[in-house]
Amino acid sequence: MGKKTVQDTWKKLQRIIEKDSRYSVQSYQFIFEALDFTASRLGKKYNSSSEEERHVSGQELSEGIRQYALRKFGFMTRTVFELWGITNSRDFGEIVFNLVDSGLMGKTESDSLDDFKDLYDFQTEFEDKFKFEGNFDYSYSWNILGKKE
Repeated sequence: MGKKTVQDTWKKLQRIIEKDSRYSVQSYQFIFEALDFTASRLGKKYNSSSEEERHVSGQELSEGIRQYALRKFGFMTRTVFELWGITNSRDFGEIVFNLVDSGLMGKTESDSLDDFKDLYDFQTEFEDKFKFEGNFDYSYSWNILGKKE
C-alpha cells in the first residue's frame, strides 16, 4: 500500500462533500486540527500499537473541539460553526463518521454517532458562558458606531 498524499486526502474530502454537502471543507479541516489538539492535551500517542494509548473517544473529542474552538475563534465560535453547517454537537459526530467512512479517520467497536449527541448547548457554551478577558474600553467602540455612552 502506497503512502497517502495531500492530493489523496483532498480527493477523499471532495468525495465526502459531494455525498454530504451539509458541512463545508473547513469543518473537516477543523476536526482534524481539533483531534490533534485533543490528542496532544490528553497525551495520546499516534504511533502506539495500543488502542488505549492512541484512541480519543467521541466525548473527549467533543470537549476538545469546544476548547479548541473557543481558543481559535473566541466569541465568534458559534457564528463560524453555523457558517460551516454545524449547529449542534451531533454534527461533529456526523463529520467524524464521514471521515471514518472515507478511511481518513479510524474508530473502535464501541464508537458511535450517539457519542456526540446532545453533549452541550451551543448558545450556552459559546455565547452565554463566554467571558472576554482583559481590560477593554468599550466606550471607544460605541463612539465609532456613533452612539453615546
